[in-house]
Amino acid sequence: MKTKILVSACLMGFKVRYNGQDKPLIAEVLARWQQEQRLVVHCPELAAGLATPRLPAELVGGGGQEALKGMANILESDGTDVSQHYLLAAWLALKTAQDSGCQLALMTDGSPTCGSQKIYDGSFQGVTQPGMGVAAALLRQHGIEVYAQTELVELIARVDELDKANS
Repeated sequence: MKTKILVSACLMGFKVRYNGQDKPLIAEVLARWQQEQRLVVHCPELAAGLATPRLPAELVGGGGQEALKGMANILESDGTDVSQHYLLAAWLALKTAQDSGCQLALMTDGSPTCGSQKIYDGSFQGVTQPGMGVAAALLRQHGIEVYAQTELVELIARVDELDKANS
């Protein structure tokens, strides 16, 4: 059985980011994985009903794990609390991954939803800090390994390892 991977839609060239842009990462391996029907392309924010474009949002008071516990908030740049929308986005990403049999996820780092290595610090000044977004944190809590777009080499190695174990 081939390993399935949840992948952020913006990494596949879909213009779904807050600013209406994409963050294309169409590498040869992703194109091959897409042909092999391994990829489950998903945008948590769109699934939760957020518009494109939308105001930038950042985690304030902690990271994704804290937000899942109600100890941090996700605010838009105008101060609007959109935590509930982003928490829904996280749960929808988890449901999509589980329903599709994904063991791995490739997500956009820096996002308050998908960030797995870094997130913005809540100051809306372009400053990042180590941390995870709400979907990355929730996926990891449920045993799904999350990789940032900068970790493609590591993801490829992990897919090969899982494929060998499953064959």
